[in-house]
Amino acid sequence: MNSTASVNSKTYEPAAPQSVAFLGLGVMGYPMAGHLARAGHRVTVYNRTSAKAQNWVAEFANAPSTLGGHSHAATPREAAMHADVVFCCVGNDEDLRSVTLGADGAFAGMREGAVFVDHTTASADIARELSQAARHLGLQFIDAPVSGGQAGAQNGMLTVMCGGDSGAFAAVQATGMAFSRAFTLLGESGAGQLAKMVNQIAIAGLVQGLSEAVAFGQRAGLDMNQVLDVIGKGAAQSWQMDNRGKTMVADKFDFGFAVDWMRKDLGLVLDEAKRNGARLPVTALVDQFYADVQEMGGRRWDTSSLIKRIK
Repeated sequence: MNSTASVNSKTYEPAAPQSVAFLGLGVMGYPMAGHLARAGHRVTVYNRTSAKAQNWVAEFANAPSTLGGHSHAATPREAAMHADVVFCCVGNDEDLRSVTLGADGAFAGMREGAVFVDHTTASADIARELSQAARHLGLQFIDAPVSGGQAGAQNGMLTVMCGGDSGAFAAVQATGMAFSRAFTLLGESGAGQLAKMVNQIAIAGLVQGLSEAVAFGQRAGLDMNQVLDVIGKGAAQSWQMDNRGKTMVADKFDFGFAVDWMRKDLGLVLDEAKRNGARLPVTALVDQFYADVQEMGGRRWDTSSLIKRIK
């Protein structure tokens, strides 16, 4: 199995074993589902490419579960039929509709009172739409986008931002901690997605500032690795500086969250800003710089590749 899909060891907080489903086994969903299996839950997985679901079952066949073996299903509906909680991590709003709605969607198979937890970074509108649809069917919906990237998913150390009913949140929090270091309710439906947008706005500004700083220092002839060691002990310190500063100096950009994904997220941010009237001049500029990086062939480079545009 590709190392990017593996699940590293983690000590789990006790949570009563449940039957759960996981829809979407990308670079995030694959290890997240694995942590649920290793935490003792019985997991049924669904993926649009069934071979990946079969591979996941083979990899986690020996993960302990008192409720029975792990399995894969041909449709989201089949995956969700016996689940107490259905977790999901897909690409965008339309992907999310495709796995929730319709005759083969998860909502058609979920039993009354079950909770759907969506980890897709999507719009606040789709979160509210699906929350209402779930409620009409006697189901519960939590929007729960994550931060921490591929490494956070592999290590089970994601930060999860949730919106929805407090009772539904309480029912899934302990289970979700299998792949999280924080799993927090921030408000009503849509609040999780809005919080993720705040996160992406902050990251965009930080990466822009770090890119300009590194490029400036290199132009000035400084040893930027040494400079980063020094300023990283002061007020300029950030996660981006600690984890991406020296790789930016080395011109390496294969460390996870891709430019294409960031542009998708910033598109959601800018659309929401049009609705709520927020002014985001730096975010809009960074979005255009990332468009330039895409034109340079950097669609799959990680977000620190913004420095390529600055240079």
